[in-house]
Amino acid sequence: MTMTARLFPRCIRHLSASLHALPACAGAATCRGRVAPGHRWSCVPWAGLHGSAARRQTDPSPAAAAEWHHPRQPERTQAEELIETAGTVEQLLQIPARQKVTGNQAAAALVRLCGMAVGEKPLVDTVTQDPRFQELLNTIDSQISVVWNGNLISLLRSLFAIGLDANNPVLRSVETEVHWRLRRLTFRNLTSLVDFYTGLARTEQQKLLLSDLVKHVELRWAEIVDAKAVALLMIKLGHLSSTLMDKLEDKCLELAENFTPDDTRKVMLALAIQSRRSVPLLRALSYHFMQKHLDLKTSVLIDMAFAYGKLNFQQTQVFQRLASELLPRVPELSSLDVMRCTKSFAYLKWLNLPLFEALAQYVHEHCGKMSEVQLCNIIMAFARLNYQPATGEAFFAQIHTRLNSALLQMDPFLLVDLVWSLCILQQVNPLYLSHALKPQLYQRITEGTQSQKRENYKLKLVHINATARLECPDYSGPFLPSQCLYTWVSGGKKKPSPMSAGVREALQSALGDQAKYRCDVDTAYGWVIDGEVLMDSDSKPLDVQDYTALHALQPRGTMPLPPGAKRLALVTREFPNYMSRSRELLGRFAMSRRHLQAAGFLVVDVPYYDWLELKSEWQKVAYLKDKMSKAIGEEMAQ
Repeated sequence: MTMTARLFPRCIRHLSASLHALPACAGAATCRGRVAPGHRWSCVPWAGLHGSAARRQTDPSPAAAAEWHHPRQPERTQAEELIETAGTVEQLLQIPARQKVTGNQAAAALVRLCGMAVGEKPLVDTVTQDPRFQELLNTIDSQISVVWNGNLISLLRSLFAIGLDANNPVLRSVETEVHWRLRRLTFRNLTSLVDFYTGLARTEQQKLLLSDLVKHVELRWAEIVDAKAVALLMIKLGHLSSTLMDKLEDKCLELAENFTPDDTRKVMLALAIQSRRSVPLLRALSYHFMQKHLDLKTSVLIDMAFAYGKLNFQQTQVFQRLASELLPRVPELSSLDVMRCTKSFAYLKWLNLPLFEALAQYVHEHCGKMSEVQLCNIIMAFARLNYQPATGEAFFAQIHTRLNSALLQMDPFLLVDLVWSLCILQQVNPLYLSHALKPQLYQRITEGTQSQKRENYKLKLVHINATARLECPDYSGPFLPSQCLYTWVSGGKKKPSPMSAGVREALQSALGDQAKYRCDVDTAYGWVIDGEVLMDSDSKPLDVQDYTALHALQPRGTMPLPPGAKRLALVTREFPNYMSRSRELLGRFAMSRRHLQAAGFLVVDVPYYDWLELKSEWQKVAYLKDKMSKAIGEEMAQ
């Protein structure tokens, strides 16, 4: 350290003396920030090394000192001024003929030129075939290394915008240069590149560039300081890298307070599209969203409702705000927005009556302008919530008039969804049933490889068949064959939930004798009964196996029920069976209750909100006995 301290002042004195010995012309050129021919000295790097001796020898003026420390920007050339002031494509194309342009200036000219031509197909074709356009491309290709980063990114965007072929040599050269410069690009440049490039990668070179772009963003994610940037990256890159998405979620938590409603929407959509249910982030976004009392765009409201529904994330205050702000805007919505809004709140299981009345009124007034698919989706949303419009028969009469003529051309899966939904709403008629239950349709549903989707549609067909038998006495056929019922119901059976298993165990303890009950009963109506019990007129259990069971998939027993006997069906009703913040059943579970009642059962619902309060086994047994006694008493009272 002592030797260094002695050597350092000596070096400074020698360097100062060398600089002082430079010719005047060289010194002048150097201090203006330029290097004179034959000299490789530059004043600026040594500005911080001058000691007191150097200051005494050079004694620069204040103006010279300012120039020494702050080199002036390069003077604007005439070509750059012409590029900025040009108002037409022709003026831009003429610039290379009037002025010699560098690669960077040619890139700036092309960016402006493409911006003027994009969107006008005839003009784009004219421009790309012009030899002067090709001359600009050649200038860029030969001087690609001198094009500034910002211009290079904008140029790449512009060449894609005008539809330049992916194998064009200049486009490939620009992509290669961008690829080489990824490390030197600012994070803002990277974000700009991500914004337009993620959906354009087609060739192997483009896919490799995109892959490396994702890696660079992963490495430099800590540089994100902008809420808009993190929202954009989640939308564009989140699906390409789960590691990056984890880091972006952390960054979202950090920046959530600064999000605008539009930023919040983008993040929510990114999470919804990728099915990432990050509860801490969703809570933070919901909190800050509620704190901002701003005028929200209709698109923001609808997209937010969709995202919450897709992620199944319940946030009552947010739903109330979305509904209250959408209500006065319903008459101004497009048909597509009405469909999206209705479906989103149906996914949320949130029935806001004023909003749904307004949506139903809109459909009633604009039914003729809406497509069949939109109407079907709205009916399906109403059925999920078991919502009946106030206009009632008039509403559905208009729907039937609009859809009857489209049934033959309708997609088989959509047709099943529509008829099943009308069964839930009790608005189905024989025409719909005959179309859904004809063999040609259900054969198209069942053909192909087995999947969960096909299993679900088979069960829906069984429910439609049950509606036809139990609730439509004027319907004469066709019906599903017995073999289909047995195969489809057995194939769609699921493992019982912990609550269902607990109810069945309590029923066994309550009745003791296994002959007095049946558990996990498959019915020909597509519904599973957790417990089946027969009670005589004195409310004493009978042997279930001895008596006929028309609801069974296969014949059971031979004896008819004695006079006054009651057949009870115990059915667990879990949290997902109910509407949000309500004790009203969703549409399909309300239909299951109707079907079982029409089949001659006394339905004993076991709701989750009662069952979870019971802690001991004897409490559960006593609860079931009490529920069965009350059901019998209510039926006798009627």
